[in-house]
Amino acid sequence: MHFFSTRVILKRLTAIRYMMKDKSVPKRKKLLVVLGIIYLFVPIDLIPSVVFPLAWIDDLIVWLWIIWHLKDTLDAYWLGEKVVDLSKQYKGKKIISDVDFEVKKDPE
Repeated sequence: MHFFSTRVILKRLTAIRYMMKDKSVPKRKKLLVVLGIIYLFVPIDLIPSVVFPLAWIDDLIVWLWIIWHLKDTLDAYWLGEKVVDLSKQYKGKKIISDVDFEVKKDPE
């Protein structure tokens, strides 16, 4: 898969939201995203803000590195490969399994 395709990068950026909600993702990966967001808003940059168009290059490079580092994890969310874990949603509830049932049509 091409990494520098605009469509792929935008899909991976969208997948970050779903990755952050998933409790099975390691905290170090979530921390990497949080630190990337903090870096966007911190006034201290590698390239000073005085050089206006070039000042965004360091932010862009940092986010491209974050997306590249998390590409396998993010691809699982936007490609539909992520398996949903429903065990926590139904924890403590009584679920009846191995039941045979039949649906009959009501006579009209």
